[in-house]
Amino acid sequence: MRPALLDPLFAPLTSLSGIGPKLEKPFARLLARETPRVIDLLFHLPSGYVDRRARPRIADAAPDTDVTVEVRVEDHHPPAPGRRAPHRTLVSDESGDLTVVHFNIDRTRIERLLPVGETRWLCGRITLYDGMRQMTHPDRILDAAGLAKLPPIEPTYPLVEGLAAGHVRRAIEAALARIPDLPEMIPLDGMPADLFQDGRWPSFRDALHRVHRPADLVEAQPTGAAWQRLAFEELLAHQVTLALVRARQIETGGRASIGDGHITRAVRSALPFSLTGAQETALAAISADISSEKRMLRLLQGDVGSGKTVVALLAAAGVIEAGRQAALMAPTEILARQHLETIAPLAAKAGIETAILTGREKGRAREAILAGLREGRIRLVLGTHALIQNDVAFADLALAIVDEQHRFGVEQRLALSRKGEAVDMLLMTATPIPRTLVLTLFGDMDSCELREKPPGRQPIDTRSISIERLDEVVAAVGRALMQGAQCYWICPLVEESDVSDLAAASERHESLQHYFGDKAGLVHGRLSGAQKDAVMARFASGETRILVATTVVEVGVNVPNATIMVIEHAERFGLAQLHQLRGRVGRGDKASTCLLLYRGPLSETAKARLAILRESEDGFAIAEEDLRLRGEGDVLGTRQSG
Repeated sequence: MRPALLDPLFAPLTSLSGIGPKLEKPFARLLARETPRVIDLLFHLPSGYVDRRARPRIADAAPDTDVTVEVRVEDHHPPAPGRRAPHRTLVSDESGDLTVVHFNIDRTRIERLLPVGETRWLCGRITLYDGMRQMTHPDRILDAAGLAKLPPIEPTYPLVEGLAAGHVRRAIEAALARIPDLPEMIPLDGMPADLFQDGRWPSFRDALHRVHRPADLVEAQPTGAAWQRLAFEELLAHQVTLALVRARQIETGGRASIGDGHITRAVRSALPFSLTGAQETALAAISADISSEKRMLRLLQGDVGSGKTVVALLAAAGVIEAGRQAALMAPTEILARQHLETIAPLAAKAGIETAILTGREKGRAREAILAGLREGRIRLVLGTHALIQNDVAFADLALAIVDEQHRFGVEQRLALSRKGEAVDMLLMTATPIPRTLVLTLFGDMDSCELREKPPGRQPIDTRSISIERLDEVVAAVGRALMQGAQCYWICPLVEESDVSDLAAASERHESLQHYFGDKAGLVHGRLSGAQKDAVMARFASGETRILVATTVVEVGVNVPNATIMVIEHAERFGLAQLHQLRGRVGRGDKASTCLLLYRGPLSETAKARLAILRESEDGFAIAEEDLRLRGEGDVLGTRQSG
């Protein structure tokens, strides 16, 4: 039971002054919680800091640096009626003058913020435009009273639409006042006592205050004592949670699923290939778990193309021949249907009745599936989040398989396991996790790895090429298509954006149609399920030769004839995501190529990422390098670095 002392931290965010129902909605999106609490806001930590201590004269301000300048407002120059031009305000001090530029802001508001003849303090960046100093949209416009409240080191926070920086700052100020004085922690065995007693680390309360209100830049660094204290609290909470989960598992126990092997043998005999050694090892461990009285919670890591789906099917066959049911949940409909294409023919040969349940199944078709699950006729169901809806019930669910488990929240994974009694869980990921993180992230799980790829797979020739050579790339792709190849062309966005220079899938599709006509297809997340299926079917059949796509094809898509992968703006993708995208090719017995198109100049980190991709196809080695380059991210939550 939670101590009453902590109740103010777990109160809803609307209990803070100034946050009503209107602001609660964007805060819910920001904090990824339907009903955000005060504690959620306190752990919305700064993404950076701005030093507001630099207060030069206008003439002495270095261009493109953050400054706070004291100015006198001289005159306003609003745009002429009907013209789309900025509002310009002339301000000055004894050393020179400065133009303040505002776009799309009401004239009366600007004149109220900057009254002529008055002194104001402007926080922002001074730039040079045609040799003249200007400041566009100052971060802050302050009078003397506002300046007195300005923190010397100002935190900056991630935002969402509907929330301004001021909303978050004011809410966090109110939340900080709610933190009670808590008793200090008693060091556990093996922990240095002086961390808490001798002032090396601040108290929990002081640590949160210092992170949100650092006195200087040293205190704002992640290596500072305040950040270290909060990191320790997070890690400790995580490990205690894992210990409680494991203890509960042991308490509740499991149910042994023991069959005679006839369905498993039938599936094996239907396979057109032999299992790799790694698949056999993983399957032996899973089978031992399923047939024991211990409840299974196992992580199956496999590099792209290593054969996780077949292992999952054989695991499901083990519980089905014991008279029970299995479910496989995937994060996207495309991936769920791709699994169905792989699994259904093999399952049919073994006499296993399968079904798929996604948001697309409606009416009588959906009712028939639900009845089949309730009555136990459907032994294996594949699907998306639709599997965890309230009206989905099983006769006897024994095994819950969650593919690309990192794309689901903990609650969603648990919701599937609650559909039966003492359900065994198999979590799968095609994004290998560094060994150094496996115990930290998944200390409550057993783990096995698939490091081998099926025999006959060819290495992928990976090259990085400047976007300036785009015409050469298009010509080379055209020559390959004429020889019977197929190509994926990946773009980061669906449509062009006014605020981004990234290639957009729809724009690129239009330009490639000039070269390839109706041989160029387009798929992205905004299409309906039926539209995506139709596009993917045309590509799989070879009718479409080049498929322009967003990262909707990142996992699960399997077209062995596709041997070319072009990724635009590769420097903007994370290393693991680039590896996943590259894994869509090289799935047959033909040589494949991956072209990483980048726009220079590249940062050192971006150069390192592209170099690693060129040098290695080993997903586990790439995961270790990714960890080294970008850090661990948010171990407990959903926010990830990189």
